[in-house]
Amino acid sequence: MDAAFRGHDAHPTDGIRENGSTIAPSPRGCRVTTTPFDEFSFLPAQAAGIGVTAIPPVRRVTAPLPDGRTVSALQYGDPATGEFPPPAVTLLHGAGLNAHTWDTTVLALGLPALAVDLPGHGDSSWRADGAYTGRVLAADLAAVLPVWAASPQVLVGQSLGGLTAAALTAAHPELVRRLIVVDISPGLDPNGGASQIRAFFAGPTDWASREELVDRALSFGLGGSREAATRGVFLNSRVREDGRVEWKHHLAHLAHLLAADRAAAAAADSAASASAGVLSAAGWDDLAAVAVPVTLIRGDRGYLTPADVDEYRRRLPAAEVITVAAGHNVQEDQPVELGGLLAARVHDAG
Repeated sequence: MDAAFRGHDAHPTDGIRENGSTIAPSPRGCRVTTTPFDEFSFLPAQAAGIGVTAIPPVRRVTAPLPDGRTVSALQYGDPATGEFPPPAVTLLHGAGLNAHTWDTTVLALGLPALAVDLPGHGDSSWRADGAYTGRVLAADLAAVLPVWAASPQVLVGQSLGGLTAAALTAAHPELVRRLIVVDISPGLDPNGGASQIRAFFAGPTDWASREELVDRALSFGLGGSREAATRGVFLNSRVREDGRVEWKHHLAHLAHLLAADRAAAAAADSAASASAGVLSAAGWDDLAAVAVPVTLIRGDRGYLTPADVDEYRRRLPAAEVITVAAGHNVQEDQPVELGGLLAARVHDAG
C-alpha cells in the first residue's frame, strides 16, 4: 500500500459551504456536498509551508454509479476568482490513500482540479467483491468523470491510480487529452509497499481515539512527524456511531481479515500470484492503446528500478520519462516540483 494515512470525515449538508454561504451550482448529474470545516482545516498550514498565499475554494462532490454505489471527489476551484470552473486536471491516488493526498500538489499547481476518491477509498463506496485493479476501477470512473469534467482531461494517476488512469485512457480516449503516470509500471504491485505498512494494517481495524491511532502509526515508523501523522490519520479515518475510530479505506479491513485467517491469506496470495501476469499484460496493453501523449514521473527512491524504466522506454519509446528526488509518493515528497511539472503539461495540452 502507498501510505497509511489519508481521508476525512463527511457529514453532508447540500448547498452550503462550510462557512454557511451558498455554493456554486452543482455539476450536472451529481450531488454536491460539503463537510465540516475540519476536512479542509489543514490547507492554510500546507499552503504556508510551500509559500502559497491564494488558497482555492474546495468542495466535495458525489456522483452515483448504476449499481447504487457512489464515487466521491474533491473539486478545487480557481484561487484567483473563488469560482469553480471545470477542472483542468483530474488526479487519481494510490492504494490506501485518498483525494487529500493531492492537496499540497494542487496548491502548488494553482489550477482548477478534481481529485477523486477511488472506489474503496475515502468517501467512495467499497466494492463488495473487493476488486481494486486498474481496469475494474476505470470502469467505475468512466461512469462519473463526465459528470464533473465537461472536456477531456489531463489525467494524472499515482501507483494504483496510474494503472487505473492508463486503463481509463485506453478504454475511453474521449475523456483524456494527456496521461501522466506517477511512479508505477505494469508488473509492479501497487499494494505491495514496505513490510511495516503491511504489518500496520494487519493489526486492529478500530481504536478508542485518533490519538491512539497516531501513536500506533508513529510506533511503526510511519507518518513522519506527529503533526504530519495527525493530519494523515484524521484524513483517512472516521468515527463510527459507537465512537470507535476506523480506517476509511477497504484495503485495511481486507488486510485485517486475511491476517486473522491463514487459509484465506494463503488462498489470496495464490490468487494474486496467478493473476500477476494477467494484470501485467493488461497494463501494458492499456498503455500500448493510449493515443494521447504519455508522461511517466518517477521517484528516484520509488517503486521503479532502472530496469523498469528501461522496459518502459522500450515499450513506449514516445513517452516522456522524468525522475525527481522522491520516494513512491511523489505528491507527498515533492508537491511543489510535481505541481510545476503538471502545470507545464496542462499548458502544453492546450
